[in-house]
Amino acid sequence: MKQSNSTVKYMTQLALLIAVQIVMKLIGLGMVPVGPLKMSFLTVPVAIGAIVLGPLTGAILGGVFGLISFYDALTGASVMTGTFLSISPVHTFILCVVTRALMGWLTGLIASGLQKVMKNNFRYFISALAAPLLNTVLFMGYICLAFY
Repeated sequence: MKQSNSTVKYMTQLALLIAVQIVMKLIGLGMVPVGPLKMSFLTVPVAIGAIVLGPLTGAILGGVFGLISFYDALTGASVMTGTFLSISPVHTFILCVVTRALMGWLTGLIASGLQKVMKNNFRYFISALAAPLLNTVLFMGYICLAFY
């Protein structure tokens, strides 16, 4: 019975974080336009999930973030990823989905590792800072690797 309750609790937390990502996207808080680029706040639920629930949850939430980004590429809502989509759909999918899933997974690994090493609350700050930093490095790094 305990196994079932913990599974239900985990699935509920995961579903709520996915719902937060979708609502952020729908109301315009997910990706805020800054010139030709879009600044993303969808890393926040990814970081929270990765820190609290672990690397697998971070990867799932990062994948959802990536699917939202890929949807923007398909619909033309994002000019940059839309342009990359016209060049290579496969590389654009990897750019949008795989790099974001990897970002969530790595954030979860960093949080898990810091939990073993550090006992103060500063570990949460470092882990939370890792998410947008990893997102930028992986996303821009793959752009250079695949499209330069």
